[in-house]
This record gives sequence, C-alpha cells and structure tokens, in this order.
Amino acid sequence: MTQRGKRYLNAAKLVDRSKFYSLEEAMPIAKQMATAKFDETIELHFRLGIDPRQADQQIRTTIMLPHGLGKKVRVLVFAEGEDARAARDAGADIIADDELIGRIQNEGWTDFDAAISVPAMMPKVGRLGRVLGPRGLMPTPKAGTVVQPGELDRVIQELKAGRIEFRNDRTGNLHIPVGKASFDLEKLLDNAKAIIDVVNAQKPSSIKGLYIKRAALTSTMAPGIRLTI
Repeated sequence: MTQRGKRYLNAAKLVDRSKFYSLEEAMPIAKQMATAKFDETIELHFRLGIDPRQADQQIRTTIMLPHGLGKKVRVLVFAEGEDARAARDAGADIIADDELIGRIQNEGWTDFDAAISVPAMMPKVGRLGRVLGPRGLMPTPKAGTVVQPGELDRVIQELKAGRIEFRNDRTGNLHIPVGKASFDLEKLLDNAKAIIDVVNAQKPSSIKGLYIKRAALTSTMAPGIRLTI
C-alpha cells in the first residue's frame, strides 16, 4: 500500500470521497489543498468512454485558455533561412537547425514547452516522432503547430499567451492543466469551463455510450475531487 505524506493526508480531510462536487464547489477546495512550497498546478482529469485504439476516437486538439497557465512558455520553431528569421522576429525562443534536430533525435533533448514547424521542415521533423510524440511536442497540422511562414507570428504569440494542446493517453484519459493555485478563483473557473467546453465539443461521432465517464479536479500534490460534469 502506498504511504501518503502528512500534507496529502491533511488535504484529503477536506474532501468527501463519497461526494461528487460541482466545479464551483471543487475549485476553492483544490486551491485550499495546494499547500506545497511551490505554486502547484490545478489540473482537470477526464476518463473518457473512447477506444484509444481506434483512429476515429482519438482526442487531440488545442485551446486558448482565457487566463493562460501562469508560466513562461519556451517555443521552439523548426525553420531555416527566411522562415527562421521570421520566427525569431516573432518571438521564438529556439530555432531548431540541423545540429539541434540531431540532439533531439540522438540525445532526447526537449528543453522547451511547445514546438512549431513550417511545412518545408517536416521531412526532417518527421524523424523525431519517437522522441517528441510521447511528450506531446510533435508538430502536427491537426494541432495547428505545422503552419505556413506567414502564420508564425500569430501561433507563437498564442502559445506564449496560453494556448495549450492536449490529447488522450493510451488508456483513454485526458490530463489538462487549468492554471496555478495562486490564480484568482474566477480565473481558474474561467479556464476550467473553457476546457470542459472544448472536451465536450471533441466527442467523436462514433461514440454511442457515455463520453465523459469520470472527471476530477486536483492540484499537483493533493488528492482528486470528483466532479459532476
């Protein structure tokens, strides 16, 4: 049996494990439970009624959080020549040249938070799927991170402002950050409601039964709070 720390056990006393909470009830409790020495992240977790083995039931999309995530986002752009200069002028933190692509491929280097590629670079970027894919960093057209050079400025600014990508894991779960525990309650609620709306909108047409089976709200170091969605 896993041994829980004193902080976790004290936080657990704030939650009735037999109860399902509304988002408005759960968020203040999640903030109260976030007592670590660092600024914990509030997260939403969903158990979906999808079959993740089916291509038409994969959940992967992006969302612009109304109030961002409260952290500096390091954006890497795969581009060369004029495209690289445009990306740098637009605020990209890292431009991935052949040497850096080699580091990612051979050393697993991923010291960045989001990645964008122009189409011309995708033949090279495609070799990095085994490294970037599991970390949610692989540029894809579906996620809006393979973009034409003229769109670099807009996409880089969106990522820095709080646009996030999420996708289901291999067991059909979603894990999505909402914001920092230090955020005002209303900002956390706004972000959480925007996430729930987007998750609901992604329901595959082939799903006949219950789409969101379970949902929970938690902070980094605390137990989950079961939600009514």
